[in-house]
Amino acid sequence: MPLSETDLPLIVLHYLMCGTEDCKQKCQFYCSSCHRPMCEQCRDEHQKSPDTKNHEMVPFRQPKRHLPVEKCKEHPTKEIDIICEDCHIPVCSKCAMQDHRKHALNDLQTKHSENFTLCLDNINKIHQYFISNSQNMQKDIKENVKQIKEIIDSVRRSLMTEAESMKRLVDTVTSDNIEQVNEMEESLMEELQIEDKTYQDYISYLEDLVKECHVYMSSTKLYNNPIFFSLSNHLKIQPIPETVKPVPPVFTAGQYSKKGVAKLLGRVTVPDTKPRIRKIKPIETAPTQYNLYNCSLYLTVLFCILYILFISGVDASFDNSGKQTLPLSFPVTKVSEYTVPGVNSVWHISLSKAGRIWVSDDRGYLIQTDLQGNQLQKIHSRGEYGYHTLTQDGDFIYTDRKNKVIKRIARDNTITEFIKTGDWEPICIYCSRIKVDILVGMRKDYEAKVTRYSKTGKEIQTIQRDNKGKELYGDPHYITENINGDICTSDYNKQAVVVVDKSGQYRLSYKGQGTDFRPYGICTDIVGHIIVCDGISVYSLLP
Repeated sequence: MPLSETDLPLIVLHYLMCGTEDCKQKCQFYCSSCHRPMCEQCRDEHQKSPDTKNHEMVPFRQPKRHLPVEKCKEHPTKEIDIICEDCHIPVCSKCAMQDHRKHALNDLQTKHSENFTLCLDNINKIHQYFISNSQNMQKDIKENVKQIKEIIDSVRRSLMTEAESMKRLVDTVTSDNIEQVNEMEESLMEELQIEDKTYQDYISYLEDLVKECHVYMSSTKLYNNPIFFSLSNHLKIQPIPETVKPVPPVFTAGQYSKKGVAKLLGRVTVPDTKPRIRKIKPIETAPTQYNLYNCSLYLTVLFCILYILFISGVDASFDNSGKQTLPLSFPVTKVSEYTVPGVNSVWHISLSKAGRIWVSDDRGYLIQTDLQGNQLQKIHSRGEYGYHTLTQDGDFIYTDRKNKVIKRIARDNTITEFIKTGDWEPICIYCSRIKVDILVGMRKDYEAKVTRYSKTGKEIQTIQRDNKGKELYGDPHYITENINGDICTSDYNKQAVVVVDKSGQYRLSYKGQGTDFRPYGICTDIVGHIIVCDGISVYSLLP
């Protein structure tokens, strides 16, 4: 059930009891030799016993990592529990006595614990520093890409503007030259027309002269003919007028080249400036303190205030029946908190890479906010429990139990029907970070199952029963995937966390420490621990 205001404190951690039979005290110490948690009183008795007085007792917060059992190849009855510092190989006690007498020997479990802590330290550094800083570098690069594109676009616009300006100048000069040529043509045509008229007038004169000759030749009267004695003068032909040929204009091509034009236009150059190295946040030099196996994880908790918690936890081992054989507790530190407006209680959370939060409450509302608490969207979906998730592409998908369909909200906020589930009601959903598949917990009447879909919505796997034909699920409320591909489901009716491997083979069921275990929200951390919330408790499990 979701937490109410009267359920404060917000988180009540499951604490470890003393491992001594019939002892109900809280665990405070841990025996590294017999791997048993103990209270202070049992520790004192343990150290008084002749058989166990030399056992190594440490505060419960710092137990050693269990050394994997490995038999010596030379002495199959002996376990490898010593490391030869000179030869850099693990050996058994017999090998140490025979072949490594004068060598520097060390406890293998101590070395293994140191290496394990080193690995966890590296995991923590990788996730908290290296990946975080690399992602910041990617954000900076994306911002640079945006800036470079804007600058390049501005340069392109400047080049085009200058080219257009040059084109206008070329057009102006060309227009002036053409106008000058037109004036030349008009002047030459005028001169030629005058000369043409001169010859036209001269031809008319000659034709008139011919006519006079014909008149004289056809005349029958010579007496009193006025031109008889002056005919030779009168018929004297005037010379052909002289004219001059026009001198046409000559075009002289301009002396230009691509290089010359380039000199007229602006140039694009890269400044001779030394590139600045991107600033990388320095890594913290202070040593990281671990309890047993440090892990980092962000856990969401139910209430009208959304809390993101940093879990420093340890693992717990299980036998084949799912019984917890070594439960260990862990402290919790609040890192930050965000107010989600418009919700009565927070039942499930999906956080996008862009820093947007999708939250669902117990009234069937889906609310999207940013990290500043500004409400961006509100949808009445009528869903419950873990019924929404985000894909690797950034799309938001959620189940619609009433209509038996899975819907998708794209990044442009368009809502479409993505997957139809037939007669089955989709209850919970999770997008795999390993295969990018979609895991959906479903229910129909008194049956339940988990179905795997591809990212395109094609059904590729159904998980419903174990190898003996027994129903695995009753009412899957929340679902997630572990780092090894295990599918982890919190089942309300089964009152258990049901774990199957990626092929659908049953692994275990965890039913809590008390008689009333009602699992709700579930997630996993970077080293494979499972964290499940039953409303007032958080349990750390080992897959």
